[in-house]
Amino acid sequence: WADSGIDAYSAAAVKAGPCSLPVPQGGSFGGQVILPLAHTIEHEEFMEVVKLENVGHYQDMIMPSDIFLLQLCTGVDENAVSTCAELIFAPIDGSFSEDSPIIPSGFRIIPLDSGMDASSPNRTLDLASTLEVGAAGNRATGDKSSRGSTKSVMTIAFQFVYEMQLQENVAIMARQYVRSIIASVQRVALALSPSFFGSHAGLGSPPGTPEAQTLARWICQSYRCYMGDELLKHEGSESILKVLWHHTDAVLCCSLKALPVFTFANQAGLDMLETTLVSLQDISLEKIFDENGRKTLFGEFPQVMQQGFMCLQGGICLSSMGRPVSYERAVAWKVVNDEENAHCICFTFINWSF
Repeated sequence: WADSGIDAYSAAAVKAGPCSLPVPQGGSFGGQVILPLAHTIEHEEFMEVVKLENVGHYQDMIMPSDIFLLQLCTGVDENAVSTCAELIFAPIDGSFSEDSPIIPSGFRIIPLDSGMDASSPNRTLDLASTLEVGAAGNRATGDKSSRGSTKSVMTIAFQFVYEMQLQENVAIMARQYVRSIIASVQRVALALSPSFFGSHAGLGSPPGTPEAQTLARWICQSYRCYMGDELLKHEGSESILKVLWHHTDAVLCCSLKALPVFTFANQAGLDMLETTLVSLQDISLEKIFDENGRKTLFGEFPQVMQQGFMCLQGGICLSSMGRPVSYERAVAWKVVNDEENAHCICFTFINWSF
């Protein structure tokens, strides 16, 4: 669950200068090994050592080393009596003296009991989410437990050891570390939320991201507006989202940032990129095109913002695994929200195949 490149151990070991961050050894692969130590009879609690292999500092690249983290897990078993789940990290090293303090970091997840007073837990949830998600991310209120949705409060605590002269370096690393953890949690929560499959119940979405039903409607409305045609053959009582999700052509949305990253894809889009909803946002738009494709794409990209759409001839793009994917043609169009403000750019790759 944690970024092995930035952890409490690394923060403690960091030295001034930009070239001291621990990284996997160049030319080979770092790995992670779980070494079980002990567990209770009912497996409600267990202790492990996480071994991060082949990790070293740039100045020590000739001699990479392994990093060991002590991990205590509770409440992981579905049948566990406890109402929380914790994961406590603490670095262990043979060079540490026995009386050295082991400072834990980790998280705790506490489900909000539907029988509890609604006002206090909701305020707690809003407070916790507002730290990173913002007010727009948590507008679902009320008891939704009867519809299969469970709200939880997640508390994250990190402690970093540092020398006084390195306080600013460690503070910068700590902020980056916590943001990356929260971003990962948000992506997982969004992917697991029932709202992704047509229900309005469930967890709130990240800031600026509409629920999937709303996004599907915006995608189809914008396509109709700019292309003068229907994107989907939508008949019967099926929701637009369900039809879009099972559409045979790949449909992918990317952000309007300077370096666009993918924010949504239907099943065909995920299959084409060989990825999952959780990992989708780690893929930037430029990564799926070769050099010629990038030149063509970014040369005509302003046309999308001005004219509202552009058409691309058939060509080759790349999946997240590096496999070439051919497509007959592609269309890109600007997706606008109900206030007619640009929300994202949507692509559809027609008749794609490996």
